[in-house]
Amino acid sequence: MKKCSNPEHPHCTFWVLPGETVCAGNHPQATTAPSSYDLLTALRSARSEPSATAVSHAPAHDAVFQAVSGPVPVSAVPPTFTPAPVAASAVPPAYQPVQAHLHISGFDPRAAGGRQTLKMELRGMSAACAPQLTMRLRSDLIPRGQVQHDFVRTTRGDWRPVFVEFSSRNKEHGQYQIEVEVHSHVDGAAAQKWVCTFVILVPRRDATLTEIHQIFLSTHKNVRVMADDASIARVTGGDGCNLDVTARNAGIAHVDLSAPQGKIDMGFTTIAWDEELIEVDLPAISHCHPHTSQAACLVNAAPEAGEQRQIRLFALEECMLGRFELVDPEADVLLSHFSPDGQDNNGLTRRLSGRHAIIRRGQQGFEIEDVSRYGMLLDGVWPGKHKPVALRLGMRIELSASIKGIVVLSVTALLAHGVILHRIDHGARAECFYLLLPDTQPSPASHLATPQASCLPLLFHRNGGFWHLDTASGKETALAPATALDKLSGFGRHNRFASEPYPECWIIRTEGATLCDSAMQTA
Repeated sequence: MKKCSNPEHPHCTFWVLPGETVCAGNHPQATTAPSSYDLLTALRSARSEPSATAVSHAPAHDAVFQAVSGPVPVSAVPPTFTPAPVAASAVPPAYQPVQAHLHISGFDPRAAGGRQTLKMELRGMSAACAPQLTMRLRSDLIPRGQVQHDFVRTTRGDWRPVFVEFSSRNKEHGQYQIEVEVHSHVDGAAAQKWVCTFVILVPRRDATLTEIHQIFLSTHKNVRVMADDASIARVTGGDGCNLDVTARNAGIAHVDLSAPQGKIDMGFTTIAWDEELIEVDLPAISHCHPHTSQAACLVNAAPEAGEQRQIRLFALEECMLGRFELVDPEADVLLSHFSPDGQDNNGLTRRLSGRHAIIRRGQQGFEIEDVSRYGMLLDGVWPGKHKPVALRLGMRIELSASIKGIVVLSVTALLAHGVILHRIDHGARAECFYLLLPDTQPSPASHLATPQASCLPLLFHRNGGFWHLDTASGKETALAPATALDKLSGFGRHNRFASEPYPECWIIRTEGATLCDSAMQTA
């Protein structure tokens, strides 16, 4: 429905139903050109009508024009003896490029310091693409720095919307970029790729509602009117416009949004906008990982003698070791005390700091640094706080220095692209850890490993995901939940890939941009 649009009665407030030529006040309405939807509907109805001869339905474009524009004069009707081949040779429709874009809504900058939810709708995507698209987002606002979602095509032909959650708690006010990549995969390889970047404003906590909306409209307006040097700017009509009207130097700005006479209630528009998706070229052979992640786990459902139930995988420049927490853990590698009766997340586990030690790549190779409150022993000696020490093969790492036996780790492998740690306490059968550098190729010739780690598979991180390398054949296999691990070297039976480092627990991270955030305070 729309209001009366008769120019001679600008103050008429009667509504006009679709298809009506007059309003309730008998004011004639201006005819509008047929929309693309009307043309397509008329074309389909013309094609679906049964015809006895080929001549009657051959001029399809004439039928469309007649169905939309009304009856055609007799003189304009083509003769019945027109051959069908001549009428069928119609001019093909002009090619219209697909303008794929993301419609983003649901953002409320007034919720400074709280949880936010963005609704993203994929529109204008070509029907020739895959029925499922992968969207990857990177931003300092998103937990762990990135998140991945899937767009799925519905039976109606449109795309199911995706909701992305983040929190602006403990974030400095200002603008934050969110980088978006949309991939179309065919047979596990990326066939098409679209990118876009938009900006999210995190306002001050004391910002007023008017200030927030003014800042938003200044960056997302689609109509801007300027009046300079005694000129006059005039705007009429326009539903759904975000206006920015400026008048300076004795200028006059007049805005009339077809409102009735009397008091006008001005309101702010909904915070929603469109971001155009730009398709980029891909190389002929794409090695994009089908399941990107920075942390994962290899789960062994039936471990044999000497095997661990979980092999935790981490691909970070700096990996933080700390106390196990179910809600908002501060570390990447979450450690718990294991007693003869099993895992105990309370008790002695509470004597570990939330951020206990950091393992990173230094000038002398991989090193460890104590950042805890309770201390750390390296081969029985406390190295001192904030003093990096190079890791050695077989080094014994004991957390903490005040109480022995809480968590004891051993360096079982020093790789060119990472470190492997095994527990040598009561949790030896429960877990071990791969701490890998992201996007780093392995060099098997330079590996140093103990017999305990030499039987493990050779893994590395590249293109955003984890890979398996067969040292005998040199074959590289991407690790994903659907990968059959029993067919790869180094894996036994009953192994599966999990996309979370702790799939047996429900870890809740409500804040923190990445798995490792060195700016936070030491617990």
